[in-house]
Amino acid sequence: MYLKMGVREIRHAWKRLFDRNKINAYERKVYSQNGEDGILREIFRRIGSGSRYFVEFGVEDGIECNTAFLSRAFGWSGLLIEGSPEKFALLERNYEKYPRVRRMQSFITRENIVHLFKQAGVPKEFDLLSIDIDGNDYWIWEELGDYKPRVAVIEYNATRPPPERWVIEYNPGHRWNDDGYTGASLSSLEALGKRLGYSLAGTDEKGINAFFIRNDLVTASRFPVLGPEAAYHPNDYGLQRLDGPSISV
Repeated sequence: MYLKMGVREIRHAWKRLFDRNKINAYERKVYSQNGEDGILREIFRRIGSGSRYFVEFGVEDGIECNTAFLSRAFGWSGLLIEGSPEKFALLERNYEKYPRVRRMQSFITRENIVHLFKQAGVPKEFDLLSIDIDGNDYWIWEELGDYKPRVAVIEYNATRPPPERWVIEYNPGHRWNDDGYTGASLSSLEALGKRLGYSLAGTDEKGINAFFIRNDLVTASRFPVLGPEAAYHPNDYGLQRLDGPSISV
């Protein structure tokens, strides 16, 4: 076939083949903020859905989050945690019809996250962990090292492009002020993922979430393992870089 094609056609053919093996080709929004719903559906279509159990925190009212599509459309069970009492009240109301989804109200810190998991009966191995707390995300994922979700989704700070290593200094009382002093750079998260046994599969096109697949499932996923430079998307939502107490890890 390639003998009948010119150089440009061959390049386009290889690009189409490569694009099908990038998570961004599958972005689709149903309940998620951006294209996370489609990416996660494709990942689990490839690796299998396992026990269909998730944990997500920082969900606000639970309508626009990374696990709503899985629980509402496909019957997954799991745990949603929200810190704001006002937003938790809405979360409770929105999930009254979904008894398989447990809800907890708690402000998450490195000191309490393992206790919360034990209290809720979260198994050591489950399918999806989604972290979105606009601050100590890196430190919380590190604290959960004994838990081995098959897939992890975590927000990264796209104002800190690769190869910069940057993580906010841990502060259990941190609150996000709608600025760039939040979270961790993609390079730091990728390094942490390696330590925990995960490979970076990519980021969404808006430059918000990074997707990690547990190493023993990477071959089944058929997604290439990417370095931070190849996976990075700049933030597409106006977040401004802001300096503050930080650590290079």
